[in-house]
Parts: sequence; C-alpha cells; structure tokens
Amino acid sequence: MFAQEIRILALLTPTTIIVVLVLILLIFGGKKLPELARGLGKARREFKKASEEIDDEIKKTIEDEERADVRRRLIEEDERKKIRAQIEAEERAKFEAEKRAAAAAENGGNANGNEPK
Repeated sequence: MFAQEIRILALLTPTTIIVVLVLILLIFGGKKLPELARGLGKARREFKKASEEIDDEIKKTIEDEERADVRRRLIEEDERKKIRAQIEAEERAKFEAEKRAAAAAENGGNANGNEPK
C-alpha cells in the first residue's frame, strides 16, 4: 500500500500539477473556480465533522462498556462477600451449637454423678 502511494506521488511533478490546474480552469472557467473550491472545502469540513462524531461515539461506547464491566465486577464481589459472610456465620452458629451440646452433655453427665472416663 505504501509503495503505491509513493508511485502516485512520483507522478505528481510540478509540470503535471500545472497541466491539471489548467485543465480544471478550462473545464470550469474562472468564475466557477471559487464556487467549486468553496464546495470542496464545505464537503471536506462535513466529512471531517462526521468522522469525528463517529470516533466520539465509538470512544463513548467503549467507555460505557468498561464502566459497566467495572460495575458488574463490583456487584459480583459484593455478592461473594455476602455469601462468604453468610456461610461463615452459619458455620460459627453450627460450631457454637455443637460446643454448647458438648458442654451440656459434659455437665449433664457430671450432674448425674457419672464421671467421664
């Protein structure tokens, strides 16, 4: 691709540019050239504006998706923490219940006069 651009630029010698400008002057005439140049300038500005709007829209979409991913990860992490805390609380409650049951069994055995062996 780059080699083609160099070949095209090589064809644009000063003589070639002058010939092209003279042909444009002959085809459109002196009165139409400023109007033609204005039209080309306006078209170029519109094209540039449209391409900038597309770039901005793409960047905005990418940023929105990144923000959504961050939010999703934060929500998932919060849910994991809640579930982990719930599991730990259940395990602590179970452990405490087993500990109380063992203590009650031990105290109940001592109260009846039975000593553990």
